[in-house]
Amino acid sequence: YGLEAKVPILKMRTSKSPEIRKISDFIYQNLFFHYTSKQWGMPPEDLDPSVSSRVPVLLSRDDRYFQDTFQFMPTEGYTPIFAKLLADPLIEVRTGVRFKDLDGAEAFDRVIFTGPIDEFFDYAHGALPYRSIRFEHRTTRTTTPVQCATVENFPTPASQHPYTRSTEFASLTGQTGLEYSTQAFEYSEAYQPGVNEPYYPVPREDNQAIYRKYQAEAAKLDSVIFAGRLADYNYYNMDQAVARALSCFEKEIAA
Repeated sequence: YGLEAKVPILKMRTSKSPEIRKISDFIYQNLFFHYTSKQWGMPPEDLDPSVSSRVPVLLSRDDRYFQDTFQFMPTEGYTPIFAKLLADPLIEVRTGVRFKDLDGAEAFDRVIFTGPIDEFFDYAHGALPYRSIRFEHRTTRTTTPVQCATVENFPTPASQHPYTRSTEFASLTGQTGLEYSTQAFEYSEAYQPGVNEPYYPVPREDNQAIYRKYQAEAAKLDSVIFAGRLADYNYYNMDQAVARALSCFEKEIAA
């Protein structure tokens, strides 16, 4: 494949080379299979190949997970950014209100909808499946970080580690002089309306077939812009979500 190549694990497993197939099977079983099964509630073979392609095998001595030229986190986190945006006097913020329950007398020229697209259309073509996450927080009395890395993934069987990953916040913020440290453990679960929140669209062709029906319905509505993980039924990372928002603004609003 060549140095610095990024190769999807499923492609490596079909290599003509017995040696490459052997090592790719080892990587698949020890890094991909159990993690993916826990994350999505089904084995990788039942999902779209794009899932495993999100984390390709990197043939390089560069051991960084993210290799983007420019990488950063907002100095004070994301919260102040949105707090400042929403503080604009022209913006009214309402929480705890379902979009379906808004007063019918209120008229809007354009609506940007970022919720589940199937819910918007009252599940006319059936419900789209999502995965949710349950967070468990553990606080330890310690003067040093508990984890070896800021984020640790657990590509082990659910019987050994039922969670998929853990994050230690003190490492994210660069805190020193610790007395306590808090970790968040993530447990992937099936989405249940009214019980938990939808986080991840489930990437399968049968789900995409349902989504395309909703997409066709959405195309008929000039006054509604659908965008975001749930409205696009697409798995966006943070950088992709920001890019989608900027692109949406340029094409749909600024134009």
